[in-house]
Amino acid sequence: MYTDPQDKQRLSDFNLQKNIQKAIDGEYNAIICYETLANLSPLQDDRKRILDIRKDEKRHLNSFSTIYKDLTGKQPTYELKGDCQNTFKEGIIAAFEDEQETVDFYLDIADQTEDTAIKQTFQRAAADEQNHAVWFLSFLNNSYHFDENRQINNYGAKAALDAPSLSIADMLTYALQDEYLAQARYDTILANFGNVRTFTQIKAAELRHIDALLPLFDRYQIQLPIDQSMNFVTTPETIKEAYASGVQGEIDNISMYDKFLTLNLPSDLQIVFTQLRNASINHLAAFERGLAR
Repeated sequence: MYTDPQDKQRLSDFNLQKNIQKAIDGEYNAIICYETLANLSPLQDDRKRILDIRKDEKRHLNSFSTIYKDLTGKQPTYELKGDCQNTFKEGIIAAFEDEQETVDFYLDIADQTEDTAIKQTFQRAAADEQNHAVWFLSFLNNSYHFDENRQINNYGAKAALDAPSLSIADMLTYALQDEYLAQARYDTILANFGNVRTFTQIKAAELRHIDALLPLFDRYQIQLPIDQSMNFVTTPETIKEAYASGVQGEIDNISMYDKFLTLNLPSDLQIVFTQLRNASINHLAAFERGLAR
């Protein structure tokens, strides 16, 4: 049967355009989900690495969109297909598998076209995706990321106290994480021991701490961290243990703000951190009284 060469070319062009749109969808989804994944990361360095990977995906998206528009004369569509993972481990597994599949897909697109510019664009993107897969595999192979007993050392006050250096973004992130952690701790205690007045009152006060921190994120254009605090709390067996956990939490919180206040801070940060530190000193005294009863 005779096949018109022009028909074959049109079919080839259509398949190429379809695959490039699929690549655009994949990059758009990666950009959205990697932002979520970065916020789920228990380690600051890994969060930065994931955000660097996300920058690569944004560059790919821009390149693919330009190619698609040149081929079709139309703008591509951008659609989030499926949901992002809710936990760091699930997100890393999904990202690794997706990056591996994407390497082969991009190389197939490169083989599909005779256009040198398109071919090279997808070959370079495939190399980037392979590099991303290696990073995600390294996260998977490092059990540190998924050991909940160790993650707490990289969240909130404990992370701040261990940090060798602190930027404004670091300080605000650690401070808000620690206030989230206090809320989660008190929610767990109140759910198990009922309406204990000390915890009820301090829980309300901690909400005001969060309200004091949130405007600073807007002012300094810092992204809010996702609240992962429930991953790091355990249920005390007795009310005595509950008070003890409150004491330790406030000690860590006070030490964190004391560390921040040794630095050369803008006046607004200094005022807020001082106020929150002083409030935590009062909370510590209340928990110590409860523990002594």
